[in-house]
Amino acid sequence: MPQAKPTTKKPLPAKNGAPAPKTNGAAPATTVEQGILKFDMSGFDRETILNWYRLTHLGRKLDDKAASYLKMAKGWSYHAPCAGHDGIQIAIGQVFRAGKDFLFPYYRDLMTCLSAGITPLEIILNGLSKDGDVAGGGRHMSNHFAKPSIRIQNGSSCTGNHCQHAAGTARGIKKYNGDEVAIYSGGDSACAEGYFYEAVNGANTEKLPVIFVIQNNKFGISVPLREAFASERVSDVFTGMKNLKIINCDGRDVFDSYRAMKEAVEYCLSGAGPAMVHADCDRIGSHSNSDNHELYRTKEEIDEMKKRDPLPRFRAAIIENGIATDDELKALEKANTEEMYVAADIAEASPDPSPESYSEFLLPPSVVEYSDNSESRFVNDPNAQQYTFREAINIAMKEEFQRNPNTFLWGQDVASVNKQGIFNVPKGMLDEFGNDRVFNAPIAEDYIVGTANGMSRYREDIRIVVEGAEFADYFHPAMEQLIECSHDYWRTRGQFSPNIVIRLASGGYIQGGLYHSQNLDAIFAHLPGIRVVCPAFADDAIGLMRNAIRSQGTTMYLEPKFLYNYRPTSTSKPADDFIIPFGKAKVRRPGTDVTVVSYGNAIHIALRAAEKVAEEGINAEVIDLRSLRPWDKERVLESVKRTSRAVVAHEHYRTGGFGGEVASTITEECFRYLDAPVARVASKDVPVGFSKVLESAILLNEEQIADAIRSTIKW
Repeated sequence: MPQAKPTTKKPLPAKNGAPAPKTNGAAPATTVEQGILKFDMSGFDRETILNWYRLTHLGRKLDDKAASYLKMAKGWSYHAPCAGHDGIQIAIGQVFRAGKDFLFPYYRDLMTCLSAGITPLEIILNGLSKDGDVAGGGRHMSNHFAKPSIRIQNGSSCTGNHCQHAAGTARGIKKYNGDEVAIYSGGDSACAEGYFYEAVNGANTEKLPVIFVIQNNKFGISVPLREAFASERVSDVFTGMKNLKIINCDGRDVFDSYRAMKEAVEYCLSGAGPAMVHADCDRIGSHSNSDNHELYRTKEEIDEMKKRDPLPRFRAAIIENGIATDDELKALEKANTEEMYVAADIAEASPDPSPESYSEFLLPPSVVEYSDNSESRFVNDPNAQQYTFREAINIAMKEEFQRNPNTFLWGQDVASVNKQGIFNVPKGMLDEFGNDRVFNAPIAEDYIVGTANGMSRYREDIRIVVEGAEFADYFHPAMEQLIECSHDYWRTRGQFSPNIVIRLASGGYIQGGLYHSQNLDAIFAHLPGIRVVCPAFADDAIGLMRNAIRSQGTTMYLEPKFLYNYRPTSTSKPADDFIIPFGKAKVRRPGTDVTVVSYGNAIHIALRAAEKVAEEGINAEVIDLRSLRPWDKERVLESVKRTSRAVVAHEHYRTGGFGGEVASTITEECFRYLDAPVARVASKDVPVGFSKVLESAILLNEEQIADAIRSTIKW
């Protein structure tokens, strides 16, 4: 494997007490051959070499300690050993500037995190899932090391998906002209994920200062690399990307790895684009404690690999070059062992998380809470200019962009010079705020959401609005990133929240057919850790958008696209202090005989149905939920207790639809008040067809709601 050429004209600052490599002859300029490994220590002083050996040895001791905890059933229930990745992991940590750069490690990066600034105590606290774990207090899987306070990010168990976050953070760096870099670290198998290609392609296109480190140990659990890629050097797959600098190195050799990482950092800081460091490694142990590599590796292969073990070869090279004596290294190793045992004693005696703490940090606080009454001061003025639902969303976004210059919008087709959105919702935003804040994204929904998550890490005051997909039906590729957003705040115990509003044009009644007419509201509302809103009137669109953008956390902002230019949605513009709290429903039509609960397109259908049955003497109260997570149980239950009857109507499928949640809650909480079973009415349990005849037969309609009201009254 070719070695990166050392660059000495811009030495990196000191790291963890170790000075940058020197070229003054402080260490012998000798290549020491130990089997197939060559340690070229030229340009590195004694202090640096010994510090790197100390970190390598200490990392391996901690790796062994993790395995011993497993055997004793004392913790560390997930352990992925780092042995064989020593060189590249120490090097990543050494180029990382704690508190400045952004490091996105993966589950095998114990030595990376140790080198980057996480202490042995903090590593063991994580492994034992203790309350003092700086990554998140035991909320995340062991061996997922993080320290957000120094910008070592809390990564997911979803293999490689943090590449999107690294690319997004790098976008933030570039937008704000920062001098930081974002570093993604992952294994070879994660490179086969579609979102990895999206991240590298996007970073290459945008020339982002991000380093993609591939630690290639030739296996994805038991799957050999040859079954995943045509080339065993994974970086070969990406050679066509013109702004991407690819550097291949020996990941067992800390000196070769450091030179590669240093070259990558300097390239990224030059503004030329992203870098990829491909490190050839060995996975000396099994994939993890739940894997047995002897089932798919031969004894000869394992024995040959162990001959390449970096730790004893690094030690031998130090002695052979006269850097330190055997006794000096034994003293260093003894100190490491003692440090580890002291840390272990403290960690083992530390408290576990309290059981009741699971309910903390589910959502960050919103700007406006439920008790706010600014909405009650708004009365639609029919003599003032009336704004449609679409115009209202546009107004709210523009006002928020004016209010906070750290607000951004991207998505597919949102920034074409003349088009500016397939439904014209962001019309005029490109002209007013410029391409730096409003810009197009590739047709890569995962990249759109994942890089929003990443960019929001750069500054706490950044707010990001994305068009998650041109039609809600196309959002499914981004679901893994939405899941990520849903537990980031909880997983980090409040140390990070992705401050994102994901807009989606949803629903039917436009003759759109498959992929253009479906609803995903129940899927989103199922997820703890996010907010889901679905306004259906212009004033609601403004009030909920204001709250969504200003608040921390992730909000799914569902826009029933049939309503964009539907005149009954129009209202006058509310005052500047008008903000609708999350989880607050609105009574659209007072009534005494039956409560009809609905939202989105269906609320307008329900209102028409209520007027129809009113002609028959039935006085229906119609409640617009507006917010699905959280939803206003109190207002709904209060109404049902008065009317003693309830009908839940929604556009989504009946089976698994959100109406089932509402109906179940009403039954549980209001059973003694009910004079009839709770009725549910929804669209058919089939995809929405394209033919107008099929669409009409499938989707919820006015007569179905009216019939449900009549049946409930007659029961």
